[in-house]
Amino acid sequence: MNACDSDYARVEAAIKYIEERATAQPSLEEVAGQIGLSTYHFQRLFTRWAGVSPKRFLQYITVEAAKKLLDESASVLDTALDVGLSGPSRLHDLFISAEAVTPGEFKRSGEGLEIRYCVRPTIFGDCLVAASPRGLCAVEFLDVTDPRAAPAALETLKRRWNKATFVEDPTAGKAALDLLTPGATLSSSQPLALHLKGSNFQLKVWQALLAIPDGHLISYSQLAEKIGAPGAARAVGTALGQNPIAFIIPCHRVLRASGEIGGYKWGIERKKAIIAFEATALSAARRRQNPAPEK
Repeated sequence: MNACDSDYARVEAAIKYIEERATAQPSLEEVAGQIGLSTYHFQRLFTRWAGVSPKRFLQYITVEAAKKLLDESASVLDTALDVGLSGPSRLHDLFISAEAVTPGEFKRSGEGLEIRYCVRPTIFGDCLVAASPRGLCAVEFLDVTDPRAAPAALETLKRRWNKATFVEDPTAGKAALDLLTPGATLSSSQPLALHLKGSNFQLKVWQALLAIPDGHLISYSQLAEKIGAPGAARAVGTALGQNPIAFIIPCHRVLRASGEIGGYKWGIERKKAIIAFEATALSAARRRQNPAPEK
């Protein structure tokens, strides 16, 4: 396990401990002791990888905070979908376009297509990134405790595009990786295209996810209504579980109507870290736009 994996494994363990004991409001010293670090080093490590302090993270994972964000997001998503944009965002200068494979291309399963891939560390742990000449086709976070995680993710990708040619390339998906690298500016001047393969329903769900602004959340049932399929919350959940592009297609922004976090393809602790990270970024952006008046 490399240093990045080891750091994220500690953060993941801390997130799980904090979440399980949220009602008891565990202290910084208590959580740091559980993962074998001093409070100073734990505070620095957690903030660097989760993007938010342990105290702020504890605040953001409470049900009431999640409910507040859900209430705010219903009208926000309405507006975003109406204008076809995700609105002001910490990726404000990153233009994302999604292109689906045609029926004929779907049938050919990537025949004649070259897909380049790599495994790289990110602020939320290692991930497999892959791109075709038409755009990004995979961002899969890996289980840092499983040495077989990367080969297994690559095999899944190869089955999805079973007639494509695969080439390992350390520069594959660089525009996406730049957004997920420790110390990144969280913006990019490069357009980011997505090359998606899925059913019509899946594509509709994934497109709707791209309209949810950063730092906002929505429930499964709200998302089902937005795509014109009220009552299909369970089917929406299934489509989220088949999302091939983590973080960029933000399935982490969908919660249960109660405000509970719900499931996540790449791990509940990682979902909580991303939500807290984005909520903090949104709060910081609002403070910059509306600075407190000088006394």
